[in-house]
Amino acid sequence: MKVRKFLAATSHEVLRKVKEELGADAVILSNKQVPGGIEIMALAGKDISILTSDTPHEATAHSSAVKPTASGTEQTATIRKQPETQPPAMDSPGTHIIQEIQAMRQMLEEQLTTMGWSNFSQRDPGGMKVLRTLLSAGFSPLLSRHLLEKLPADRDFEQSLKKTISLLTLNLRTATADEIIEQGGIYALIGPTGVGKTTTTAKLAARAVIRHGADKVALLTTDSYRIGGHEQLRIYGKLLGVSVRSIKDIEDLQLMLHELRGKHMVLIDTVGMSQRDQMLAEQIAMLSQCGTKIKHLLLLSATSSGDTLDEVISAYQKHNIHGCIITKVDESASLGIALDAIIRRKLVLHYVTNGQKVPEDLHEASSRYLLHRIFKPSPENSPFSLQDPEFALIMASSAGDQPAIRQPERAEADHG
Repeated sequence: MKVRKFLAATSHEVLRKVKEELGADAVILSNKQVPGGIEIMALAGKDISILTSDTPHEATAHSSAVKPTASGTEQTATIRKQPETQPPAMDSPGTHIIQEIQAMRQMLEEQLTTMGWSNFSQRDPGGMKVLRTLLSAGFSPLLSRHLLEKLPADRDFEQSLKKTISLLTLNLRTATADEIIEQGGIYALIGPTGVGKTTTTAKLAARAVIRHGADKVALLTTDSYRIGGHEQLRIYGKLLGVSVRSIKDIEDLQLMLHELRGKHMVLIDTVGMSQRDQMLAEQIAMLSQCGTKIKHLLLLSATSSGDTLDEVISAYQKHNIHGCIITKVDESASLGIALDAIIRRKLVLHYVTNGQKVPEDLHEASSRYLLHRIFKPSPENSPFSLQDPEFALIMASSAGDQPAIRQPERAEADHG
């Protein structure tokens, strides 16, 4: 059993060292500030287990007995102890010790984090202001912290914010203008219930009709569950001069796509269902196994929470998402939450929608415009505005794998 000493400039860095060398079960015995930063004394979890173990020694598992033989000599025989039925063991003193140590460890980690962020706010007020701006815009603590690490030391707030917006602009992947309309192909609009798939399908169809003519566009729908779902798309199709056909199963889809192989663009409006619905896999399987390449466009509502967007993307991303469209921008207080999810999950953003008008309320995605738009001061009386002491709690709860953020130099090399 050996107590280890760890030293680093910040509490986050020293905790990371402890976990890397001693594992996630390491027990922090003490922490203090020293001239070089934060010093931690820690013990490996296995050493604590040995210290508090109540397991009998190996010698008690077997017993030796002296047994006389017929010749009168003695022979040592090993007698294995037979298992006995025992009443359930009560909590041992070791269990209580471990629980107390774990509670102390959690308390110390919280104190370290709070102390670290308090020192950070005093040491780098400009950085703290950038952090407040990112969180207020809707970006996650995880992405905000990683962006902060990319900024130079002794940063001025205005310059740092410009650098942050530049990094976000670089990492927000957007499609070229009307790429879908120009290239054509078969696209299935997928996503949860109520994100606006049918209306967005009509908007894309209208753009395609304006560019290539109604005879080059076709609309399909798999929405036979929702009352009026097919009827709504049929009305849009009639206004555009485009026929709308309903798909029931994979054989029907294969036949229909064969008939429409001469069209420049085929748009498929799918059934809206929860990302947790077991039928989701069946619908995706029908689109993926029909023998014709169908590109998936995932619709994400700007009104959804970050956790919901992450869950939606996780459910669909395993099925090869071609790109995404943000809907209901006009109903959302901030685009930061949706853009954060897209950046972290490395999706390609094609369009944003902000209303029901067809096709006016469909706009090409511009990373520079979107990011400059969302960095506006939030109302001072907003119940979601964070106070300085709350930053430590928010940032402490956001531990996880860091997203890969591209730097401008690397981006220039990629384009070269």
